[in-house]
Amino acid sequence: MSPASSSPSEVVLRCEGLGKVYRSGFFRIPYIGLEDLSLDVRRGEIFGFIGPNGAGKTTTIKCLMGLQAATSGRAELLGKDHRDPESKRGVGFLPERPYFYEHLTAREFLHFYGSLFGLPKAVRAARIDELLARVQLERFADVPLRAYSKGMLQRAGVAQALINDPELLVLDEPMSGLDPMGRLLIRDLIFEERRRGRTVFFSSHILADVELICDRVAILVGGRLRGLGTVRELVGDRVKHIDIATRLPNNDLSLPGELIRRDGDAVILRVGPDDADRAIDTLRAAGASILSVTPAREHLESVLLDEVQRAAPVNQKHLGVLA
Repeated sequence: MSPASSSPSEVVLRCEGLGKVYRSGFFRIPYIGLEDLSLDVRRGEIFGFIGPNGAGKTTTIKCLMGLQAATSGRAELLGKDHRDPESKRGVGFLPERPYFYEHLTAREFLHFYGSLFGLPKAVRAARIDELLARVQLERFADVPLRAYSKGMLQRAGVAQALINDPELLVLDEPMSGLDPMGRLLIRDLIFEERRRGRTVFFSSHILADVELICDRVAILVGGRLRGLGTVRELVGDRVKHIDIATRLPNNDLSLPGELIRRDGDAVILRVGPDDADRAIDTLRAAGASILSVTPAREHLESVLLDEVQRAAPVNQKHLGVLA
């Protein structure tokens, strides 16, 4: 079934009660890496997977991709059991720490991975030229990978994940090692894949990118799912504080808020959400002019930190959780 003809609500990645327990040392002490994870990712979504180091993100992705065996639960990729090798045929995967054959050029590297998917040589060649242009490596196509920077290697890895024109992209920290222009390039590429009806599931520590591009987000802390929904659903309309830019009639005026910046008679004050009206009235009564009022809303970072603090007492048994 092509992406264009698929139902928008079709599930292409599913976890049901997925769990992973590691055992360490002579006494085989159990460590919980992932516990009872259940979530669905729908076709055409950009789905973000976030959490602190050791939350279980990479553990989840390794279980999905068959690099580790889950201890409990089940998962599906493109409607097939994730343990079935056929489930990976329509998946493009970039691990957190990909291995590169550094003696190969980018072109040779992509030819190798294209051959693993059984792509004919002519199809591979055309696809490789297209992908190298998309990740802006065409000038370096015939340079050995050992000469690449970290960001260039990351872009080559993203091209590798796209070589089979996958229906589902699974990317573990795709923005890692990229400068701002590289991050913009990968964000645009992810948007382009969604426009083509593809699905992107990716983990990231760069929460600004997650907020900007994701349709839905899952928050994982201590191996447990702590939040799931759109960014708006997770963050809500909570206002942290309000910044008031004002021009003062004189510099001796007592300020009804925290001084953030002063430039002559122009200042920016910070007040709590419940104190803004009173501060504005006080300033106007003193003859000050109000230049702007800017509410600072909560971000995913605040939500994630709240979940980490809330989970801390419970996570004693999760010590030793892997990423």
